[in-house]
Amino acid sequence: MLHIKIHQMYQQNMKVAQIATALKVSRPTVYKYLKMTYEDALHEFDGKACSRKKKLDAYRDWIIAWLEEYPHLSSAQVYDWLLERYPDLSVGSSTVRTYVKEIREIYQIEKKRVVRHYEAIPEQPMGKQIQVDWGETRQRTKDGKMIKLYFIAFVLAHSRMKYVEWRERPFTTRDTIHCHENAFQFYGGRPSEIVYDQDHLIAINENAGDVLLTNEFQAYVNERKFRIHLCRRADPESKGMIENVVKYIKRNFADSRVYRHIEDWNDRSMRWLERTGNHNVHQTTKKRPAEVFSVEKQHLQPVLSLLSFESIRTESIARNVSKDNTIRYRSNRYTVPIGTYSSVKKKMVFLEVTEQERLLIRESPEGEVIADHRVSKESGKLIQSRDHLRDRSKGIEELKQQVLTYFEDRESASDYLGELSKRYPRYRRDQFNIIRDVATMYPNHLTMALEKCSQESLFSANDFRDVVHYLAILADDGCDTKPDTERPKKSGIQVATRPIQAYTDILKGVTAK
Repeated sequence: MLHIKIHQMYQQNMKVAQIATALKVSRPTVYKYLKMTYEDALHEFDGKACSRKKKLDAYRDWIIAWLEEYPHLSSAQVYDWLLERYPDLSVGSSTVRTYVKEIREIYQIEKKRVVRHYEAIPEQPMGKQIQVDWGETRQRTKDGKMIKLYFIAFVLAHSRMKYVEWRERPFTTRDTIHCHENAFQFYGGRPSEIVYDQDHLIAINENAGDVLLTNEFQAYVNERKFRIHLCRRADPESKGMIENVVKYIKRNFADSRVYRHIEDWNDRSMRWLERTGNHNVHQTTKKRPAEVFSVEKQHLQPVLSLLSFESIRTESIARNVSKDNTIRYRSNRYTVPIGTYSSVKKKMVFLEVTEQERLLIRESPEGEVIADHRVSKESGKLIQSRDHLRDRSKGIEELKQQVLTYFEDRESASDYLGELSKRYPRYRRDQFNIIRDVATMYPNHLTMALEKCSQESLFSANDFRDVVHYLAILADDGCDTKPDTERPKKSGIQVATRPIQAYTDILKGVTAK
């Protein structure tokens, strides 16, 4: 098809450069096909298909599918997606770039190019500066819906070592402080200066150079003692490094990736940093950020593990309670007490992770702890506390006590009901209901029936009922109390009835009495 299109356009007096631009191929490719007949082109294609094998041919269908669904993907993104799906893949980025270019030419998949303009900035000394900025993306969830995610990004100005953290909601000043602490822990120290945009989370006014910070962030700066450089409004080039990082995160990591939940997203983001963001050679420095950082780390100022006025480990993380009374944390589900969930209004709880790796759950950030779990290092698990299970025995115990009130010898009756519980653990309620119904209708025969059933080891509510019925027949008094219309509901269980002779043998000489 490419051969046909090239010749058709050439016959329309189009120049080679115009043909190459229109078909998204190189000019040498146009010249080559103009010199070939259709049969030669077909023969060359068949020959290549049969004889020439490429390393990425095994992944060809995946690459074609990705490019057709997301035509704007770069070869770097395709390379990262391949490594994510096939960690053992051993090919160079140039191989992927060439292969993707060939796929685009063959299948005529055009890539939309975005022109970016940035101002060069002087090289910063080791350990001097970190640039910080915020961003947001829209991601497709696994059920096809769209969700907005928010992130904060950090980059060391010398090594270009990056750090990113995500939220499902807009950042607050407290979130920003917590993320700074996480970044300092990630880097193993802090620089002497941090560069920001004029974000409302940290700054109130530029004030002609005398920057006015929010009270909470000013307290944090005073505690950590780093300098702040606030960019002037409408001047993104002054922090071009972090601007590039924000776009890099959006276009390489986040673009077209499917979202599951925030813990998984942050985990995949960190693995992306290790695999791609901090591993690939930086186009400006021509070095790998992770390798340069190993030297720059020594120039960072040490950071105490805890702040004097708050601990990063006591961060309150908000979570919605699911209808099964669980919350999600790092790919696991943790239970909260039954009844915490509300169908009327979304119920939110606050999580805190202690130094002992305990997950504390509160209904308010400073409220009483309603659940305490050990943090699981596995994934996909349900971490459950016995205190949060429904007390199913409570109702059965109440029913048992109610049944015992019908008997004169409550001790023997309790032993009998206890044996029923052992033999029919799943049907205790049904067994007790049968005996309660019989006791309500025939209270005069309960003592003798209990004695005989205990002696003959007839540990079944159905046997007890049959014995009571037989005693009532012998007494020829029928029902002692309530008529049928007032009798409690029967359990509806179908049981086998013993022959009358069986109960005659059990009771033996009772008729003589």
